[in-house]
Amino acid sequence: MKTKKLIRSGFLFLAMMGLTLGGCQKEKNNSNADSSTLQQLAMDEENIQNASDDAMNDANLVLSGSYLKSTQGWPCHATIDSANVENDTITYYITYNGASCNGRINRTGQVEIKKQVGTHWGQAGATVIVRLINLTITRVANGKSLTLNGTKTYQNVSGGFIWQLGNGLDALVHKVWGNIQATFDDNSTRTWNVARQRTFTGSLGNLVLTIDGFGTDAGFSSLVCWGANRHGENFYTQITQSIVLKQSCEFDPCSGIKIHQIPANSKSATLTFGYNDQNEPISGDECPTRYRVDWVRNSHSGTMYLQLP
Repeated sequence: MKTKKLIRSGFLFLAMMGLTLGGCQKEKNNSNADSSTLQQLAMDEENIQNASDDAMNDANLVLSGSYLKSTQGWPCHATIDSANVENDTITYYITYNGASCNGRINRTGQVEIKKQVGTHWGQAGATVIVRLINLTITRVANGKSLTLNGTKTYQNVSGGFIWQLGNGLDALVHKVWGNIQATFDDNSTRTWNVARQRTFTGSLGNLVLTIDGFGTDAGFSSLVCWGANRHGENFYTQITQSIVLKQSCEFDPCSGIKIHQIPANSKSATLTFGYNDQNEPISGDECPTRYRVDWVRNSHSGTMYLQLP
């Protein structure tokens, strides 16, 4: 889905913020450092989130039983093994050994999924543990690689499956929380925490996706992600107003507010979604094309409108 577009839009701003703030204040010595750090954060955040989302989507396919019904839903160049049953726990392994279905990345490593025997993913409160084991993603376009290790808890809060929406199921709620350790191709590392809730409503063909953060750390609440980048800077991303994406608008963010903060550098940015080409809030069935950014750095501040990617 195009939740990745939301991630790209948010962190695209972070890259631009480093450039804009440095230029506005004419602090040439600091602007280059700000730009480099923020652009690196933007790229790292996107790559980690996309790779993690892909793995969780594959885990959902396995848990939903799609792989038993048809090979059409299988991850490309991957094998699935569910023969390991010990005591009351069944373990699934997704082992990657080649290109993704779109051919943009190559993957090696494993995703391990543990659930109790007799637990059905479609039941309310069903919870599984998903572990990324040396999951290495290499981009075909530039040869850059990223290796992920970490553990997440994945919960079907509401119960049910997405195909049931509009057919007896009013809302499908999933929660994911945990942490990821990322190793980059320059051997630098970073740690990233996630606490994200995704709520689907509507019906197939007319879905609405609502994203919220429920993490807390260092006095921040409603965090969707936080951690330290490869330069050792702590960052915090809050969703202070639920972000709503509509299938009728190709899952572009139609409303919601997200705040990025890097306290050590006294920098923050508030992203408000749901604007048109005239920089006005959308209304009715109108789809968004832009979003608003209100930035602050020390005593300096400003507003800009950016195009959705």
